[in-house]
Amino acid sequence: MSARRIFTRPARFAAIAPYGWLALFFLVPFVFVLKLSLSQTTIAQPPYLPVFDLTAGWSAISAAFATLSLDNFRLLLTDDIYLHSGLRSVTVAATATVMLLLVGYPIAYAMARLPRRWQPFAMMLVIVPFWTSFLIRVYAWINILQHDGLLNQILLALHMVSAPVVWLSTDTAMYIGMIYSYLPFMILPLYATLARLDRSLLEAAADLGSSPLQSFWRITFPLSLPGVGAGMLLCFIPLVGEFVIPDLLAGSDALMIGQTLWLEFFTNRDWPVAAATAVLLLLILLLPLLIYDRFQRRQMVRS
Repeated sequence: MSARRIFTRPARFAAIAPYGWLALFFLVPFVFVLKLSLSQTTIAQPPYLPVFDLTAGWSAISAAFATLSLDNFRLLLTDDIYLHSGLRSVTVAATATVMLLLVGYPIAYAMARLPRRWQPFAMMLVIVPFWTSFLIRVYAWINILQHDGLLNQILLALHMVSAPVVWLSTDTAMYIGMIYSYLPFMILPLYATLARLDRSLLEAAADLGSSPLQSFWRITFPLSLPGVGAGMLLCFIPLVGEFVIPDLLAGSDALMIGQTLWLEFFTNRDWPVAAATAVLLLLILLLPLLIYDRFQRRQMVRS
C-alpha cells in the first residue's frame, strides 16, 4: 500500500472532524433552541407547547409542527423592554470594546517591543488573572468599589475626594469590571500580531525620514489590523450577552439582554421567549463575524 493511501484517510478525517464537532455541539443544540423559540408558553412540565412525541406517529408530529409560530419574535421586536435591553447591550458592548482597544493596544505594543527574554514573563502577567475564578474576580471588585472599599480609601488618603464616591451599582463600575475581565482577550491577539511585525520595515521608514509617529500610523497600525479585529470580536461577542458583571456591578434600572434572558428563563419560566431572545442575539452577533470574515478574505487576497 502506498504512503499516499495511508495518509489520505487520516487527512480527510482531520478535515471533517471540526465540522462534525460543530454540528454535534452547536448545530444540534441550536435546532432545539430554535424549535423552543417557536413554541408557546404553558403552565406544565415542560413549560411549553408543542412537545414532540416521536412515538405518536407522523400525524401527531405534523400537527405539532403546525402549531409553531413566530409570536415570540414579534413580542421581542415590539416590546420596549426587549428593544431597550438589546440596544443597551450592543451600546455597552461596543463602548467597552473601544475602551479595551484603547487600553490593550499600548500594553500589547509595549510587550512586543520588549527584549525577547522578557516577553514570556509579560505574557504570564497577562494570563495570571485566568488562574482565578471569573466570579471571584468580579466579587473582588465589589469589595474594592464599595463605600468603604480600597478605592475610596486611596482617594481619601490622597485628598482627591472629600467624601467617599458611589461606585457600585453604576455604569462606571460595570465598565471597570468589563475592562478588567476582558483585557487579556484584547491583548493576546494584538500581541501575537505585533510580535510578528517585521521591524526592518520600521528601520527602512526611519531611513527615509519618517518620524516614529508616522511610522506607527502608516506601517505598524495597518499591519496590526487583523489583531485589532480579532481582539474586538473576542471582546464584543461575549460582552453583548454578559450577565454576571452587569448583574453584580451595575444598577438594576437598565437591564442588558443577558439579564433579560436570565429573568425570562428562571424567574418568569417563559422558556420560549428566552429561547427566542437567544436566537435573536445569535443573529445579531453573526453580523460582526461576517464583516470580520470578509475583511480577512480581503487581507489574504492582498497578501
